[in-house]
Amino acid sequence: MALEQACMELIPKPWGSTDLLPWSGTGHLSVPIGELWFQRCDKHAPEPALLLKLLFTREALSIQVHPDDAAAHGMELPRGKTEAWYILSATSDAAVGVGLKAVVTPEQLRAAVADGSIARFVAWHKPHAGEVIAVPAGTIHAIGAGLVLAEIQQRSDTTFRLFDHGRARDLHIEQGVAVAHVGPTKRTAPARRLSGVRTLLVANPYFVFERIDLPAGSIWELDARCETWLAAIAGDARIGTLQIGVGQGCFIEAQAARIAPGEAGLSCLVAYDAATPSRHLLQRVDGEGMPKFRETVSPTTGPPQAVASSPVPSTEARS
Repeated sequence: MALEQACMELIPKPWGSTDLLPWSGTGHLSVPIGELWFQRCDKHAPEPALLLKLLFTREALSIQVHPDDAAAHGMELPRGKTEAWYILSATSDAAVGVGLKAVVTPEQLRAAVADGSIARFVAWHKPHAGEVIAVPAGTIHAIGAGLVLAEIQQRSDTTFRLFDHGRARDLHIEQGVAVAHVGPTKRTAPARRLSGVRTLLVANPYFVFERIDLPAGSIWELDARCETWLAAIAGDARIGTLQIGVGQGCFIEAQAARIAPGEAGLSCLVAYDAATPSRHLLQRVDGEGMPKFRETVSPTTGPPQAVASSPVPSTEARS
C-alpha cells in the first residue's frame, strides 16, 4: 500500500527550456531543463513499471526509435518502450513525427539514416493542445520545438538515435533499423468519454492513460488497485493527506485515496499499470444530501480500443 507525493526530478537537456512555468517554479536560467520526471521519493522502493514525465522543447529532439519487449529481452533488458504523449501546449510552428509516410525497405531506411535524409521519410503533423498521440514501440518518431507535453511510457531508457540535428552524437543505425517498423503507424484511437469526469486517452497492453476533470465542491474516492500515477494539469486538490497543484503529482498503489478538488476544481492526468480501464477507479462520496454513485466505464461505449504495439546497444534516455 502506498500514497506518496511524487518527487520531481529535473533532467537537463540541450534542447530544453529555462522557463518551466507554470509547471515548475524553480528557476533554471543557466541550464536548460528538457524533462521533469515524476518519481517515488523512497530510493529503496521497488522500481515502478511506468514513468510519467513532462517534456519542454525549445529545440527539436532527435529522430529515434525504441525496441519492443521481444527485442529488449533479446538484449537482456527487462522491457521495451511503448509510450504516449498528451499535448499541453504547442506553438503555431510546432511539429511531431510519428511513423513513416510510406513503407520502405530496411536497406532504404539504412541509407536514409546514413545520409541524413530520414527526416523526409517521417510523417509530420502539427499537434494541438489536448491532443493525445500513441507511440507504440518500434515506431520511428520525433518531437519538434515549441512543445510542452506529458509522456507516459514503459520504464526504459533504451533509445536508438537515427538523426540528431548536427549535435555530433552517435547514431545507432543497425540497432535502430533492426527494431523499427518501416512504414506508417496506425492512427491513434480518438479519446473518448468513459463517464462524466473520465476521458480515456490511451489503453494498450502496458498502461492506461486517462484525463480526469473533477468539479469544485465534489469529493471523490480514487481506488488505485495497481501502480497509479497522477499529475495535476489545472486546478488543485487535497488527495488523502497530500496537497497537489499544477505540475505536481502523486504515486498510489493498492490503496484508496479521498480527493477533494479546490475552488477551481482539478484536472489531472492519471496513468496506471493495466491493459483496460478500471471500472472502479472513481466513486463520488459527497456528504449529506448528495447521493453516492460510482463512476464506471459506460457500457454504451464498447470495449476500449487498444493501441497496436509493434511486434544493443544503447541505453540512453530520450535526447
